[in-house]
Amino acid sequence: MADRVLVIGSGGREHALAWKLAQSPHVKHVFVAPGNAGTADNGKISNSAVLVSNHTIVTQFCKDHNIGLVLVGQEALLAAGIVDDLRAAGVRCFGPSAKAAQLASNTTFAKAFLDRHGIPTARWKAFTNPQEACSTDFPARVVRARGPAARKEVTIATSKEEACRAVQEIMQDRMFGEMVVVEELLQGEELSCLCFTDGVTVASMPPAQAHKRLLDGDQGPNTGGMGAYCPVPQV
Repeated sequence: MADRVLVIGSGGREHALAWKLAQSPHVKHVFVAPGNAGTADNGKISNSAVLVSNHTIVTQFCKDHNIGLVLVGQEALLAAGIVDDLRAAGVRCFGPSAKAAQLASNTTFAKAFLDRHGIPTARWKAFTNPQEACSTDFPARVVRARGPAARKEVTIATSKEEACRAVQEIMQDRMFGEMVVVEELLQGEELSCLCFTDGVTVASMPPAQAHKRLLDGDQGPNTGGMGAYCPVPQV
């Protein structure tokens, strides 16, 4: 493990990564860019004001500060190819390439990938026309924006009217994109099982479950995540 590590992002996941990395005797210091209040001057952890959207500047920062490893948690930057650019410049980086990141950043790409490889997924259709998007006959619907905002702009609709309002908001009123994906709503428990792999060996993490809905009792609008717990007793 490198002496100096850079974690890119500002959310809870980056905070957790920095907190755990700082516990390693092999890590001298952890920079977090841009970081948050919890990662500011916290022992071996400190925030950095390096402009993360500019990959050239990030690369130079890594060379100037002898960064041995970069971990990228921010999804928009992964989709923008920051891992590709850092690796091309000789900076060791943990995170998916821009092409692989499409599985999280591009809903239509991900759904088509699942269909193409025979991986079970909810029925879905992509639309560029709001009127056509309102015509789906799924009994309950999940409406997603396509693009960087897609993971956050999700509406779980229990009626056709509610789904149409979400389509209108995404495609016309708030301009989150020119395309929406309407999916069949699958009822039941949802969990994540993440794995690390070097292309040969797979190491599985314990299953975890995230809190998506804003209010208690799984009520209120969907969010990007209100927290998570692990292990999951349902599995």
